[in-house]
Amino acid sequence: MAIVIFSLLVVGGFYFFTKNILQVRSNILLGREIDRSDNAAERWKTMALVALGQKKMFTRPLPALLHLCLYAAFIITQIELIEIFADGFSNSHRLFKGALGGFYTFMISFIEILSVLALLATVAFLSRRNLLKLPRLNMKELAGWPKKDANLILIMEIVLVTFIFMMNGADEVLFNRGLSHAAHGVKDTFGFSISSCVGPALFGNFSDGALMVIERIGWWGHLVMVFTFLNYLPYSKHFHIVLAFPNTYYSNLEKKGRLTNLASVTEEVKKMMDPSIDPFAAPTGEAEAPMRFGAKDVTDLTWKNLLDAYTCTECGRCTSSCPANQTGKLLSPRKIMMDTRDRLVEVGEGIRKNGKDFTDGKSLLGDYITEEEIWACTSCNACVQECPVNIDPLSIIVDLRRYLVMEESKMPTELTGMMSNIENNGAPWQFSPADRGNWINE
Repeated sequence: MAIVIFSLLVVGGFYFFTKNILQVRSNILLGREIDRSDNAAERWKTMALVALGQKKMFTRPLPALLHLCLYAAFIITQIELIEIFADGFSNSHRLFKGALGGFYTFMISFIEILSVLALLATVAFLSRRNLLKLPRLNMKELAGWPKKDANLILIMEIVLVTFIFMMNGADEVLFNRGLSHAAHGVKDTFGFSISSCVGPALFGNFSDGALMVIERIGWWGHLVMVFTFLNYLPYSKHFHIVLAFPNTYYSNLEKKGRLTNLASVTEEVKKMMDPSIDPFAAPTGEAEAPMRFGAKDVTDLTWKNLLDAYTCTECGRCTSSCPANQTGKLLSPRKIMMDTRDRLVEVGEGIRKNGKDFTDGKSLLGDYITEEEIWACTSCNACVQECPVNIDPLSIIVDLRRYLVMEESKMPTELTGMMSNIENNGAPWQFSPADRGNWINE
C-alpha cells in the first residue's frame, strides 16, 4: 500500500507540474519571434557565471550570502531525494546506507549543515521583509498577494527543514535502539552531524511507537512538501529557480547602450537614403511590416520579454537602482515586469478557454502600465545592469513608447518640438541645415 500511495503521489506531482510548465511555455510563445541562437559559447559562459555562479548577486554581499545558503541547500539536498525515491518505490529505508558506508554519513551530514544554514537564511529573509521592512521589499507594487507569496515560500522552507530533522532525528534515536528499518537490529548511531545531537535531545524520551510515527511523518512530510513546492513554483515569483538558467542563456549580448531598430522602419530609411533601391519595391521577407509598431499588449512583445517576466523574482534591485524611482517618479522597473507577467497569464488563460482570437478589450499599456510610467524612464540601463538574472525591463519600456509615438502620435510636449525639428531640419535644433556651419564664422 505504501508503494501504491508513493507512486500515485509521484505520478500526480509530476503530471501537474508538467501541465503547468506546458501552460507557461505556451504563454511565452505568444510573443514575437527573436533570434537568440548566436554565439553559443558566450551564452553558456553567461549562464554559468550569472545563473549558476550567482555572479551579479554579490554586488550586495549580505543578501548574496543569505541567498547562497538557500541556493546551495536547494541544489545539494536534491541528492537526498534520489534515496527517498529509491526507498519509496522499493518500500525500503535508507537503501544506500549499506553500500556507501561512511560516505553516506558524510553526505547526509553535509545536507543537514546546509539545511541549518538555509533555515537561518530563511529567518533572516523573513525578518528583512516583515520586521526590518527594507524599503525595496515593501513598495506598493508588493502589497497583497506578492508579499504573501514571498512569505509563504519562506514558511514552506521552514516546514521542509522541520520535516527533514523530524525524519533524521527520530531515526537517529530509533537506530540507536536497534529499531530503525535501516538498523537491522544493531544498536549503533548514524552519526549525522546535526541529528546525532538534536535527535536524542528532542526525541530521546519518546516511546518507540511515537518515534516511528514521528519518523514517518518526517519522511512523508518531506516528500509532500517537495511536490507542493514544485507545483507551487509556476504560480510564484520563485519560478526563477527554474527559469534563471534559460533566461540568462538567452541574454541580450549586445552592449547595453545599443537599442534595437524596427526592421521595417530601417528598410524604409535605407530606401530613402540609397537611390539604387526602388522606393516602391515590396518589403523583403526579412523586414515585413509588423501588425503594429512597438507594443501595446503582451503579444506584441518578444518571447524573450515574456520569459523575462516569468523569471522576475521581485527582488527590487532594479527599482532601488532606478534614478527615476529614486527621484519620486512613478516608474518602477519591477512593477513593469510584474504587470507584464500578470497580463500574460490573463491573456494565456483567455486564449486557452476561448481560442486564439480571444480579446477582452484590455491591454498591457493603459490597463496595467501607464504612459506616465514609461515616459519617466531615462533609458540608463541601471535596471538591466542590476538584475541578478539579466532581465531587461528597458526593452519592454522602449517598445511601449514606440507604440505611443508611431501608432498614437502621443508623446510628452517636451519631445514634440525635438521631433518636429528632426523631421524638418534633420537635427534636434531649431535652425536650418544650411546654417549648421555658421559657427565657424565665429
